[in-house]
Parts: sequence; C-alpha cells; structure tokens
Amino acid sequence: MDYPIWDLSLGGGVLIALVAVTHVWVSHFAVGGGLAIAIVETLGVRRNDPALRNLARRSSQILILVSTVFGAISGVGIWVTIGLVQPAATSSLIHNFVWGWAAEWGFFILEVATALLYYATWDKVRPRTHLLLIWLYFFAAYMSLVIIQGIISFMLTPGKWVETGSFWDAIFNPTYFPGLVMRTGICLLLAGAYMVFAALREPDGAARAGLVRMMAAFQITGGIVAYGGYRFWEAALPEPVRAVFLGASPLVAALASARGRALWSLAAFMLIAVFAFLLPRAQRWPIALAGLLAAFSFFGAEERVREGARKPFVIRDFMFSNGILISEIKDLNERGVLSKARWAARESDGTPVSMGRAVYRAQCQACHTVDGYLSMRKLVAAPDADTLGLILEVLHGQGEGYTSGQNTQGGHVATQKLDYPAMPPLVGTAQEIEALKAYLLSLQIPVKEAANAR
Repeated sequence: MDYPIWDLSLGGGVLIALVAVTHVWVSHFAVGGGLAIAIVETLGVRRNDPALRNLARRSSQILILVSTVFGAISGVGIWVTIGLVQPAATSSLIHNFVWGWAAEWGFFILEVATALLYYATWDKVRPRTHLLLIWLYFFAAYMSLVIIQGIISFMLTPGKWVETGSFWDAIFNPTYFPGLVMRTGICLLLAGAYMVFAALREPDGAARAGLVRMMAAFQITGGIVAYGGYRFWEAALPEPVRAVFLGASPLVAALASARGRALWSLAAFMLIAVFAFLLPRAQRWPIALAGLLAAFSFFGAEERVREGARKPFVIRDFMFSNGILISEIKDLNERGVLSKARWAARESDGTPVSMGRAVYRAQCQACHTVDGYLSMRKLVAAPDADTLGLILEVLHGQGEGYTSGQNTQGGHVATQKLDYPAMPPLVGTAQEIEALKAYLLSLQIPVKEAANAR
C-alpha cells in the first residue's frame, strides 16, 4: 500500500512462485545432500570402500553446481522478486527478523566456503580433514533451514507474536516444528532422488546395486518423515486456515486440488523408491528421473498449499496481501485509501473512473491484473452496476469483524478475528468505493475489444 505496485501480466505471485519453487527444489537437496554425502564418505573411509568414496566424489560435483551456483543465484532472485512484488511484507520480515537473517547469512557463507573447500580438496588432505569439511557443511546448511523455517512458518501462523511482538514467539510459532519435520524429510528424499544418478554411474554392477539401494533407503526414510511432518503440519493449523483448503467445501478449491496432487505425487515417489530398494539392479535413469519429477511435484504442490493457505493475508492476522494492515481498516474507511497510497492518488485526475483506477491499483492490483493473471476484466463481466456492487460486497466485504488493539510493543494487532473470504476486505470512503465501481464498469467491454484497443 505504501509502495507502487509492479504491474505484470504474469502476476507478481506467479513470478515469486516460479522463482521460489525452483529454489527450494535445489536448496533442500543442498541440505539433505550434505548429510547423505557425509554419511556415504564416512562409511567409505571406515570400510575402505572405493565405490562409496567415488559416489561421494561424484555427488559433491552435483552439490557444487546445484547448491552454490543455481541455489545461490535463485536465492538472490527470491529477494529481488519479493522486494518488488511485496515490498511492505518484505520490509516487515526484515525488521522483525533482522538478527535471524544475519545469523542465516552467516551460516550460508560458512556453507558455501566449506562446500568449495570440500570439492577442491579431494585426495589433497587427510580423510579425517575431508570428512570434517563435509560435516561442517551439513551443519551450516541445516542451521540455515532451521532459521528460515521459522520465518516462513511465521507468515502463516504468527501465533503469540501478534500480542507480544516477541522475536522468539515469531520464530517458534505453532507450525514451526511440524514444518521443520516435513522439510527435514524432504531434504532426505531429495538427497536420494538426486544422488541415485551418481550411483548409477558406478561401473561395477554389484557395487552399483548396493549404492542404488542405499539411495532408495534415503528416499523411503525421507518420504515417511515428510508425510508424517505434513500431517503434523495440517493438524497444527488453526481451523480458519484449514477451512481454506480442507473439508467438504474448501474456500479455495484450487488449493484442495493442489493438496491432493501433493499426496498422490508422494505416493508415486514412494512406489518408485520401494521398487529401487527391492530391485536395485533393475533401476535405470528414466525410472530415477520419474522419481525425481514425482518428488518435485510433491514439494511444489505442498508449497502451493502452504503459500495459498495464507489468503487473504501475506502475514496472517497482521497484513493483507495488498499491504493493508488490519489496524488501518477503520482509519482508511474514514480518511480514504488514497490518503495512504499517495503514489496511486497522483494518477487520478479527479474523475470517477480515474479515481477508481487509482483505488484499484492500490487495493486490487497486488493480486489481479486487468487482462492477464486473475483478470479483473473477466471477474467483473457482470450485466449491470447492481450486480457488480453485489460482487464487491460478497468477495471483499467492508472489513467488518476486525477491531484493533495494541500489543505489548505498542504495535497494532487484531483483537477480533472472524471467518473471512479469500480476498482482503475492500476499504475506503463511500466516494472511493463508488469510483472503483465506475472503473470496474468501464472494464466491461469485451476482452477482445480491449485487446484490439491497445
């Protein structure tokens, strides 16, 4: 609300999802792969087994390329995209977790340094020193996950933080430990799913079967832990959040479908992993690729559910997806939404349609484009103004049911929370709401005509 909206036909949320999901597919392997390589090389040294050490060597190359190259670049990409698409929420997370971020960046530097040293010192240092590097790498990588999990889960379930403003209440929120269990399992299953390709490159047939079976064991163990963590996570969610994607009539049907896709993908992954464990000699790279894609599908769909379950908030019970705070609703209804979104107010020339476009930019464009993703033109293709007014009332409401108080840190929080629709409440003066209606009515020309007009 305080910052201009980045107008993308793709939709800002979709862009964040594309960058973030590809990042977690590799970043969680960076954690689980560190543990798997450490275990494999430790066993190789103790047993004097060259096949195990060669598996660790080949996997370390994958780890370097995936973790310190693509993982680091896509991690920066997340910061860029969230800063452009959700600047207010990004600012809030930085201010609330500044020391948490500082610690995470410290661990990340250690992670990158030890990964590079580990890869560069094969056969150049003593085995004990080499093992120390990979175990230190895993420690740093897992500690990064431990911290980031607190920040990610906070956005969905801030818990007592809305009352206390405490850093520790924010980090150790109601879904912190369930999410950490689930992500630990995902790290393990991705480790096995990635490293099985390195195992298949072992030239000795008997040794190759043993390595494939070991990677399948990582996959099965990770899948069981991830499934248990996911169920634990669902049980820890507040009832209004579960209602978004669970039950006979979920508020967002697309999220319910994503949940089903996640669980079926995990089931398919487990079948492939069990096949590899029981018949390791029959494992081939197309089957291994199918397992990796199933793992990606499970994790991607789970992330879709977790992110979507925040609707209509970006930080639940604190900030809506358009940047409006719960504490601001009463004030914005009195003074007007454009009194805060001054960047949008400057675009208005005083006519109802231009004022309405400014209100739309401030309140709606964080999620809706005009003709692209979640097209507003298609949404309001109603026959008359009365029907359009009903759409506004049903979809957005007027912020009723929310009242504001102060927490112990002097910040405003919601003191009353009712069930809500999937969109933020429409706020502003009666003049602004009528102007928004006028602007939306102006969009009711045929979509093809609008495209030709441009």
